[in-house]
Amino acid sequence: MRHVIALDVGGTGMKAALVGPDGTLLHRARRATGRERGPDAVVDGILDFAAELDTYGERHLGSSAAAAGVAVPGIVDQERGIAAYAANLGWRDVPLRALLADRLGGLPVALGHDVRTGGLAEGRIGAGRGADRFLFVPLGTGIAGAIGIDGRVEAGAHGFAGEIGHIVVRPGGTACPCGQRGCLERFASASAVGQAWAAATGDPDADAADCAKAVASGDESARAVWQEAVDALADGLVTALTLLDPRTLIIGGGLAEAGETLFTPLRDAVRRRVTFQKLPAIVPAALGDTAGCLGAGLLAWDLLTPTDPSEVTT
Repeated sequence: MRHVIALDVGGTGMKAALVGPDGTLLHRARRATGRERGPDAVVDGILDFAAELDTYGERHLGSSAAAAGVAVPGIVDQERGIAAYAANLGWRDVPLRALLADRLGGLPVALGHDVRTGGLAEGRIGAGRGADRFLFVPLGTGIAGAIGIDGRVEAGAHGFAGEIGHIVVRPGGTACPCGQRGCLERFASASAVGQAWAAATGDPDADAADCAKAVASGDESARAVWQEAVDALADGLVTALTLLDPRTLIIGGGLAEAGETLFTPLRDAVRRRVTFQKLPAIVPAALGDTAGCLGAGLLAWDLLTPTDPSEVTT
């Protein structure tokens, strides 16, 4: 069966799949990234994992993969196929596309940024399907975004498009590793909510999921922590809406797993803040933690298929 290799590399784990032409996941696998062993070991692990997937396809699907796609965090030079920098993996200027192509016997390889790749999948086959303009914002350890405009996911001139987590929403507020103070992700990411709730409860093990459960049960302290995050998120999103005018706003990541505990107050907070802007549909992501893998598969298939202007591409 014709298929491609898809890899979604995270800070702690890698998700992988063999993906059919229609987006079907024909085989799925996971393994640890192994970042504690250093950046060279992480790269070796990616290459080994991809080779094992290709072997699996030969044995169980009857053919080698037609192409491969890989999504990685950090700064990505997609045109040159270089993983330029990732703080959580410790690498710099890794020619990952060339290394994978060599390991896979010259197979065509696509390299993408993890959030933009997830946005590609959500835009083409997920919650943004059919929307000509969308913004995908996953709320995880940090906050980033994928901008879907006129049939493509925008990378920007230097690869930084969509970094909504570094919009300053609280001037002079909490210091951010980016060098600014008061960035959105310091107030509205899952990690920020978890830290705020741990401080409020005195329990260092408390996290954002615990806060969401407490909110749902009516805990007033939790509601205060949650509302602070929702208000900061709404401030950042309205700035993005003003600049980008998306038709659909897709919220994913760990915080989105709280469902209407997040979406009801968030929709209300955004609605209160808009003036002349058109309010977009604010919807949960549809693909969950498979988005990055599916997006990597789409990147790989795009190498093999002439681009249709109606499709989302990167």
